[in-house]
Amino acid sequence: MSTEDIVLYEIDKKVATVTLNRPAQRNALLIESLERLSRIWRDIDSNPEVRVAILTGSDCGTFCAGADLKQMAAFRAQGSDYVKEMKKVDEYDMRKLGKPVIAAINGFAPAGGMNLALNCDLRVAVQGTQLGITEVHRGRGSPWAMPLLWQMPQALLSELTLVGDFMPVERFHEVGFINYLEPDVPSLMVRARALADRVAEAAPLSVEAAKRSAVAAMDLVMETALNQADKLHEKAYASEDAAEGPRAFAEKRAPVWKGR
Repeated sequence: MSTEDIVLYEIDKKVATVTLNRPAQRNALLIESLERLSRIWRDIDSNPEVRVAILTGSDCGTFCAGADLKQMAAFRAQGSDYVKEMKKVDEYDMRKLGKPVIAAINGFAPAGGMNLALNCDLRVAVQGTQLGITEVHRGRGSPWAMPLLWQMPQALLSELTLVGDFMPVERFHEVGFINYLEPDVPSLMVRARALADRVAEAAPLSVEAAKRSAVAAMDLVMETALNQADKLHEKAYASEDAAEGPRAFAEKRAPVWKGR
């Protein structure tokens, strides 16, 4: 599968649709996926033919499973780490896009899938699915989750990051993290497209100003929070447990934590 095939990108009437396309791997993100996404975000931001984007996954029951843990385990076996490799990517920050991104969450969204969702401006999801931040059960971390302090109650975020279990999407809808719930994937995509079309019909400079204002308000403390969270997770990422979690997943066994 080529780089272009692992993340699909199409434009129709001012609306870009970006589709994670690794259904056999539950749309898990390779480093190559991040590189492809970065190029797509840059094009969306500079392309006058695009005013809004929809981000979704191929219809496999999972919006995005997060980082590809098999690739992660392979990196550690080679003496590297997924996070180190990720930082080599000239990543284009989704939150800095001047154009809105709508997450069409068409299935489970753990870990990096949740990360993608929280960096979108609007979120629609299919009923009956679940979201989660599962890193504590993989020996990894979630410094990227700090924006959720502005998007949901602190107690809910703490349960997500400390307990690490999936939660029903209906709970996220109740607290306003999800804008709309739809009964099935076709209805989900209709709702996402309807929202996108309304945004595309609006004055583009007004839309950009509205988005950038919201991000700027968050960034009054957000950049400091994200930088501090990265530092606090350095010990965890450098630990033996950080290697054990992905390795255990690849070997289909329970991890054996050492706390070091």
